[in-house]
Parts: sequence; structure tokens; C-alpha cells
Amino acid sequence: MLLMIGAIILAVLVYSAICFYIGYNGWVWLKARNLIQWKKIYIVVVICLSLSVFAGQLLPIYFFKIVSGLWLAVVGYSLIILPLTNLLVYFLKKRSIIWAGNLVGLFYLFVLIYGSFLAWNPIIHTFDIEVDKTAGERKELKVLMASDIHAGVLVGNDHLEKLVSIAKKENPDIILIPGDLIDDYIEPYLKQNMGEVMAKLDAPLGVYAVLGNHDYYGEDSKEILTEMDKAGITVLMDEWVKVENLYLIGRKDPTDESRQQLKEYLVGIDKSNPLIMLDHQPIDFSEASKQGIDVMLSGHTHKGQLFPASIVTNLLYENDYGYEKMEQLHSFVSSGFGIWGPPLRLGSQSEVFVINLTFTR
Repeated sequence: MLLMIGAIILAVLVYSAICFYIGYNGWVWLKARNLIQWKKIYIVVVICLSLSVFAGQLLPIYFFKIVSGLWLAVVGYSLIILPLTNLLVYFLKKRSIIWAGNLVGLFYLFVLIYGSFLAWNPIIHTFDIEVDKTAGERKELKVLMASDIHAGVLVGNDHLEKLVSIAKKENPDIILIPGDLIDDYIEPYLKQNMGEVMAKLDAPLGVYAVLGNHDYYGEDSKEILTEMDKAGITVLMDEWVKVENLYLIGRKDPTDESRQQLKEYLVGIDKSNPLIMLDHQPIDFSEASKQGIDVMLSGHTHKGQLFPASIVTNLLYENDYGYEKMEQLHSFVSSGFGIWGPPLRLGSQSEVFVINLTFTR
């Protein structure tokens, strides 16, 4: 307990130091532009922005979520560009303060405008693959995959309607959602009646999903299962179902301590038929390949959501984004349809995958 308290205090102190550093740099720029009459207002604004991170977590209100998310993006990018700017000003002397500050401000404006566009304007990526198995009379299967929806305060009905529109336009045989249906807490989902929009997702072979880590954080996983069932979405929890002559497998997220080994619940499956698996986090590829999985669908990484975080996800995961074939296993990892934290994307875009499978036997 003492160790946890100490870690929290240290984190708050480090965060406070970072906010002071950002605020001080802004103040230096204001002074250079002879705007010292705004000092008190500026200090209040910086303090409010710094505290917004806590308000955004404690109060599930749209305004606080937006402000705290944008501030987190400012903090992250400031840690990269402000030290570089400081060095530049140091070598070029004080005469460069104003234009250097202007460039930093323009960069933040670019992130806000372009990042918002990428976050809220989903695109479609299409893949064509061959699976060396038979699915009976079915020779082709069109899958629409949408991971990391994060339905909540920020991702509401408007964004969900975009997913419904894409699904109607693409007319897939089956819709698969590999985790993070909800953004931590189900209350905003219920308050906005998002289930009515989710229920519009429809495909001839059904709509299936698994839970992701964020579906557990608010301890609302049981309620999520109930709401998805009401919306006609089947959530697979370390279980499989046979759909025509192919098998659909859904794994629990590693956040769930009851997650089983894959081999423990594949008993009874005819592995001569195609095996499609949903596993929220892109891990355990070797286990999936060993058990004969043909197609594995994941999300979780968001492709870092904001560059250069994608460099980190690329180091952490064998496949952190896109398509990769590992022996007979076709691995797909999406950056997600929704967002987490900052309502922005850079180096990634809100997306769905359309995967066209051809069965060659």
C-alpha cells in the first residue's frame, strides 16, 4: 500500500513538473510578445488545463473528456518539441523566441485540425487472402472487421452511425468486432441509447465480438454482455461456434484472469475446416498457429494512435498493425474504429477492414 501511494505521489510530482515546464515555455513566448498583462489569466488557464486530466477521469462529461484528451496530446508532443525548441532558441539567442513559439503554436494547430479529421473520418482497407481449406459449398467469405470501437462519452451515436453506413454499403457476409466495445464504463453507452445503433449492424452470418481490456476496466463486463446480446451481437468468451462449415473462435482478453489456453476449448473442432479467431490483443501468435488457426483478428494497439507512439507499438508486438502471414496463420491487426484518450489521430486513421477470404480446396 505504501509503495502504491509513493508511486502515485511520484507520478503527480512528475506530471506537475512537466505542466510547469510547458507553462513556463508559453510564458516566455508571451513576455517576448509584450503580453505580460495576461499573466494572471494565463496562469489560471494552465492550471485548469493541467487539472483537466483528473477531471476527465473522474467526471464522464463530454467537455472534460475533450479538454483533458487534447491536453494530454499537448503534453505528449511538448516533451518532444519543446526541448528541441529550447536548444534552437539557445543557439540563436532571444531574437528567435517569437518565431519559434509561433512555429510550435502552428504545429499544435495542425495536430488539432488534421488529427481530428483522421479520428472522425473512417476509411476502409481491403484485403484479399486465400485459405487452403474447404468450407463446403462456400468458396468465398467477406468479413467486415471493426476493432476498438470505444463507445462512450467521446465515441457516440454519430460515429457509430458511420460504422452502420459502412456495413450497409459493404454488405459483408459476417461482421466481427475484436474487442474494446466500450470505453471503460457502460453508463454513457446506456445514457445515449447506443444499443439502438449497434443493433443496426447486421450480416447474413451474424455479428460476433470478443471483449477487450477496456471492457473490463469499469467492472461492467457482465452488463456489456447483456447489452450486446440485446443488440444481436454474440460475444464469444473462450468458446467457439460453427457457422456453416467454418469455425469462429473468440478468446477472453488477458485482462480476464480466467482466460484459458487455446487448446483447452478447441476440443470437438474439425480443423480441416477454416478456423477464424478473434483475440483482442495481438499476442500468442505461435500458439494460434500451432492450434491450426487460419485467420486471427486483433486490435488493441491503435497503431499508437498518435505518431511517434507507433514506434513503441511496433517494438512491443510481433504484428502491431496491418496484415502479416505467419506460416498458415493470417494475422490482421487494426488501428481501430474509435479512439482512446485524445480525440485525435496522427499516423493512423479511424478504419474498418474488409477481408475477402477465398477457400482453395
